[in-house]
Amino acid sequence: RAQAPYREKVQRPCAMPHLETEMKLDFKDVLIRPKRSALSSRAQVSIEREFIFPNSKQTWTGVPIIAANMDTVGTFEVAAVLAKRKCITAIHKHYTVEQWKEWAEGPGKDIIQNVAVSTGILDKDMAKLAEILKAVPGVAMICIDVANGYSEAFVQCIREVRKTYPKVTIMAGNVVTKEMTEELIFSGADVIKVGIGPGSVCTTRKQTGVGYPQLSAVLECADAAHGLGGRIVSDGGCTCPGDVCKAFGAGADFVMLGGMLAGHEECAGETMEENGHYFKVFYGMSSDTAMKKHAGGVAEYRSSEGKTVKVPYRGPIDETIRDLQGGVRSACTYVGASTLRELPKRTTFIRCTQQLNNVFSTETTKANPTECVPAKRQKKMDEETAPQRPGSLEAMDLPVSFGLISKRVPDLQPGG
Repeated sequence: RAQAPYREKVQRPCAMPHLETEMKLDFKDVLIRPKRSALSSRAQVSIEREFIFPNSKQTWTGVPIIAANMDTVGTFEVAAVLAKRKCITAIHKHYTVEQWKEWAEGPGKDIIQNVAVSTGILDKDMAKLAEILKAVPGVAMICIDVANGYSEAFVQCIREVRKTYPKVTIMAGNVVTKEMTEELIFSGADVIKVGIGPGSVCTTRKQTGVGYPQLSAVLECADAAHGLGGRIVSDGGCTCPGDVCKAFGAGADFVMLGGMLAGHEECAGETMEENGHYFKVFYGMSSDTAMKKHAGGVAEYRSSEGKTVKVPYRGPIDETIRDLQGGVRSACTYVGASTLRELPKRTTFIRCTQQLNNVFSTETTKANPTECVPAKRQKKMDEETAPQRPGSLEAMDLPVSFGLISKRVPDLQPGG
């Protein structure tokens, strides 16, 4: 019997990496094309939205701007200001249960509906979440936040949280693709956080090579979420009010901001002075600074994926929020949208090679920046420089301007 000829076993080659050739875009790559408008004033534009969430069945009404759940930005103090502007603050997860309880019974009593409680997915995070929701039952939104929203453990956590808290709205992420947006909504999430690597103090793209241009991520994830009745929040990548407008125009239901809200009086951290200039520290939640503060250091098996920067002190946060909201209203008038809800329907993006004239460029998000000095320091400076002649009006603490006495003291007139 003849033997079959020997044939060398051929190993099948491994699947080759896949390359998508379609161009993906960021905020810097586009502008919004203006269109005919019947609006005569920005005051005619409403930037409030109303949502009924698909899984919690809860209704929310307000201005869909969210302060990020970073421990320098997502503070109770920031929440107090943003609530007046009908915005949301995702409170960072490092407040204790007692701090939550004290705040909710005091200054936060009337603004609970404007905050979300943040959590991770570990057992200890779930236990703390349960304690906070028991102590502060008025909290109606949970922000489940991880850097990598593609893990099965994350999806399972959302399912368990939805089962435990059926009537609480769940915001969860981060992801950047259609299929995972749909998966999270099917698992119980109401609002999907979209964005991997675009943040101002995030170095995930540099450390891992992983990410997705933010404008394209918003366009694609919004399409997937809206088809299921879900919502998305564009998280990261905004550098100015115009980027916030582009995110809304691309279909984002909410926009989350970190770096644009950093450095204000209400943000956590001490104000530092260097050579007559004032700064506050701002850092990513996966940075060396954050991990040393909250976890004792960077674990042996991982690397830092965030950076620490000094942000120029920017004074009270209310002016920045007002400026942001004004920019959104103005964008709506340029395309003829009388409400923020209409903006995506009226938005046409055009590709561009340059957005701004940078002849007089600045480092700030404000068009006409002014250097701010902390109120306490300014008061001290005024006291040090003010003349204090015995018997003078300054010594009597009476307001004087260009030699004219204020109306507060009408009985005293110049020369009298």
